[in-house]
Amino acid sequence: MKTIITILSFLNGVFMLLDGIFVTVNGKYIGPQKPGPWAEIFYKMHIDVFKLGWLFILYGLIWLIWIYALWTNKEWSYILGIAISILTMWYLPVGTFISMIVLVTLLFWKHKIGL
Repeated sequence: MKTIITILSFLNGVFMLLDGIFVTVNGKYIGPQKPGPWAEIFYKMHIDVFKLGWLFILYGLIWLIWIYALWTNKEWSYILGIAISILTMWYLPVGTFISMIVLVTLLFWKHKIGL
């Protein structure tokens, strides 16, 4: 279980980090010209999604810090894992899917991953 959520979290964190850097430098996200369904949430709040590179960089770094905390058995790793999973639910569709898997794993199989 720990390895599976680590791989998923790593993919999520690295992609968010790289996408955040990419949009900050290039003014567009990696992939299609139009961002994914997650952007609709921000459009409804009149937020320019192409100015959110800093948010993606922050989220990506937090996911990677959480992996470090998980594998080094930091006391705060459980709480950070729950928090970052909940806070990434807006990132439809892939980020939401990964966040749900990590969150459910943390909530229901905490003992199996050594927390």
